[in-house]
Amino acid sequence: MRDKIVAGNWKMNLSFEEAIHLATTLNGWVADNQPIPQVIIAPSAIYLQTLLEGVDEQYIKIAAQDVSTHEKGAYTGEISAQQLDSIGLDYSLVGHSEQRQYHGETDETVAQKMEQLYAHQITPILCIGEQLEERQSDRHFDVVKNQLLQALKPQIVENLTNLIVAYEPVWAIGTGQTASPEQAQEMHAHIRQVLLEEFGVELANNTSILYGGSVNASTAEELFSQPDIDGGLVGGASLKYEDFTQIITSIKA
Repeated sequence: MRDKIVAGNWKMNLSFEEAIHLATTLNGWVADNQPIPQVIIAPSAIYLQTLLEGVDEQYIKIAAQDVSTHEKGAYTGEISAQQLDSIGLDYSLVGHSEQRQYHGETDETVAQKMEQLYAHQITPILCIGEQLEERQSDRHFDVVKNQLLQALKPQIVENLTNLIVAYEPVWAIGTGQTASPEQAQEMHAHIRQVLLEEFGVELANNTSILYGGSVNASTAEELFSQPDIDGGLVGGASLKYEDFTQIITSIKA
C-alpha cells in the first residue's frame, strides 16, 4: 500500500513569523482532520529547526529544500546531510528543476546528493521532469527515464525502499499551466514501469510518485484520482492555508 502524500515546497518565501504561523496552523488543522494523507512542508533552511520543534511530526513532516554533495568542509553557504540529520530531519528535496536551471545541477550531482541523504537515513524526494521543447519533440519519456535512472542506479538498492519521486514537468512549474490528468497519469505510469523493469515489482508498487507543476485547489482532485498519482508536490498554493488544506483533502488517505 503506497503512502498518499501532499508536500508543500515553500521555496524562498515567508518571513519567520509567517512561516511559524502557517506551520502551526496547518499542524492544528491536520491533527483535527485525520485520517488524511501524509503532509510534508519544505521551508527555507533557516527555519528548519524551529519548525521541527514547533510542529508535531505525527501530523506534519519537515523537509529540506536541498542538500550538499559534500559531507563537510570548506563549502560556504551549503548544508550537509550530516547537519540535516543532526537536527532530526527525515526528508529532503533533491534535483528540483530550479536547482538544475539556476545552479547548474546535473544528473551526476543529483546522484551524489542522494548518496549523502541515504548515508544519513534521510528520505529523498527526487524531482524529475522534462522541458517544454523535450515534450514537443516527443523525447519526454526518455528524458524522465534517464533522470530517474541516473539518480537511482548509483545507490545501494536496499536504500531505495526509502524514496519518494516527484514528477514535475518543467513547463508547468510556476506557469499556471498544468499537465492534463491524462498526461500526468501517462508519465506516472511510465515512471512506475521503469522502476518495475529496473528494480522489481516491490519497489515499483511501493514507491509514492507525486505530481507537481502548478497544482492548485481546482486541479488537485482530478489529478489525484489517477491510479498512479499518489499525491502532489505543491508550490505557490502551499503558501495559502485555505488552498493547501483544500488540496490535501482532494486525495483519499
